[in-house]
Amino acid sequence: MKLKELESCLQQVDAFEEPKILLEQYPTSPHIAACMLYTIQNTFDDIEGKLVADLGCGCGVLSIGAAMLDAGLCVGFDIDDDALEIFRRNAEEFDVSNVDLVQCDMSSLQTEAYANKFDTVIMNPPFGTKHNQGMDMKFLRAALTMAETAVYSLHKTSTREHIQKKANDWGVKMEVIAELRYDLPASFKFHKKKSAIQEPALSHQGRVHLLSRGSNTAEQKLVSSLALNFTFTLLYC
Repeated sequence: MKLKELESCLQQVDAFEEPKILLEQYPTSPHIAACMLYTIQNTFDDIEGKLVADLGCGCGVLSIGAAMLDAGLCVGFDIDDDALEIFRRNAEEFDVSNVDLVQCDMSSLQTEAYANKFDTVIMNPPFGTKHNQGMDMKFLRAALTMAETAVYSLHKTSTREHIQKKANDWGVKMEVIAELRYDLPASFKFHKKKSAIQEPALSHQGRVHLLSRGSNTAEQKLVSSLALNFTFTLLYC
């Protein structure tokens, strides 16, 4: 599937009807989701035929995109009933059968039960702000436990040094691949402008070996297709 086709399909995925501030329910845009997933598959070959986990899956845009890219199975994990109900509707509308759902609280999930059970983990976790300080690192730690091969995660660029320190502490190597711009919709009452610019970093974390980074041309195409205010980071053991 081509990138533009994937993005066009993901534009049809329903998002949060009433996003909840305590859960930091900011939707992953179809453009970012498509570019993220397309690169994970075409540069790193980490989706097709793989067992994939989507942590904090929300309404399922990453899971459904992974399913369209022929993941063996993509399992979405989320705490919110309403988001998972929208996910179920989206999966039915797209007629994808290679997705499943687990309702759980990632901050208290016994991740050892899922240790190395997934080839790949993908996620757009809470930024770890407001009432959820440190939640992004809890998601990241859980993802590293659950993944056998790789973790791809979006984070604010302002937290890059902190993530690098954690990666060093955990024995994970980190490398920035690209920077992206995230135009955050004005979802909540405290947003004064129509959109707020955050600067997340997309991280890739290898659990087993140093993964090939693919061709420079492919990476340059990813960067040129996105505004350069977010960071696409590669982490490996």
